[in-house]
Amino acid sequence: MKANMGTVDRALRVAVAIIIGVLYFTGQITGLAATILGVFAVVFVLTSAISFCPLYAPLGLSTKKDKA
Repeated sequence: MKANMGTVDRALRVAVAIIIGVLYFTGQITGLAATILGVFAVVFVLTSAISFCPLYAPLGLSTKKDKA
């Protein structure tokens, strides 16, 4: 599993996950929307932690800068 996420990509995903968490805990999102967004938030945090996005791999995408 080769890292395919850059620093900015990882930071944005964590920021979105935090925003979703705040919206959930303040009661701004509830029900099915809260569940779906909660799953996305968990996935965003996990993929950011390991610097690998499984959806990028089959598409050949990478936001990580290669060290030249």
